[in-house]
Amino acid sequence: MAEQKNQNEHLNVEDALTQSEAFLIKYKNAIIGGVVAVIIIVAGFIMYKNLYAEPREEKAQAALFKGQEYFEQDAFEQALNGDSIGYTGFLKVADEYSGTKAANLAKAYAGICYAQLGKYEEAVKMLDSFNGKDQMVAPAILGAAGNCYAQLGQLDKAASTLLSAADKADNNTLSPIFLIQAGEILVKQGKYDDAVNAYTKIKDKYFQSYQAMDIDKYIEQAKLMKK
Repeated sequence: MAEQKNQNEHLNVEDALTQSEAFLIKYKNAIIGGVVAVIIIVAGFIMYKNLYAEPREEKAQAALFKGQEYFEQDAFEQALNGDSIGYTGFLKVADEYSGTKAANLAKAYAGICYAQLGKYEEAVKMLDSFNGKDQMVAPAILGAAGNCYAQLGQLDKAASTLLSAADKADNNTLSPIFLIQAGEILVKQGKYDDAVNAYTKIKDKYFQSYQAMDIDKYIEQAKLMKK
């Protein structure tokens, strides 16, 4: 019986290790290509409708609009650097209209485009330059930066950034995603207690989230790997 128990635990640990090793693939674009994109597109649409009070802001938003279309079509290179028919690209919008809300949004778009193109160092620089305070877009961008740090192999920075993003969001939509991602990284680093803490926070605080449904599995795997 003891031998069978040890074998089962060994298999569970191997399964957990396999999941941990798959982290960088599994979560490569989980935020970058999903939640963040949706939030930014919604934010961009709201801005497009409401930010015509200042002429410079209006021009900046108009310059941004074509890039948003390219972004929605996954044409990230054109969205980032422009095309041959008049659109200048998110990078130039951010530079030429510096100080406007549209330029700030262009930085977020540019960061995500860089990430989708596999240019994670450039992505981090652009995402870090984004300045936001609301409870959805700002933590989503921070979470995207955390994912980029993971791609760069900067796992300490990735985990701490994702944990900060979870705290900043403090909601059932984004926080559990960031906490699971942080937990996966912490498991990969052998920081099992920290991973358990991240997962347990989902169970205790964000129990109404989708991720809470099977969070016990993550907690148990992290505990087994510690043994």
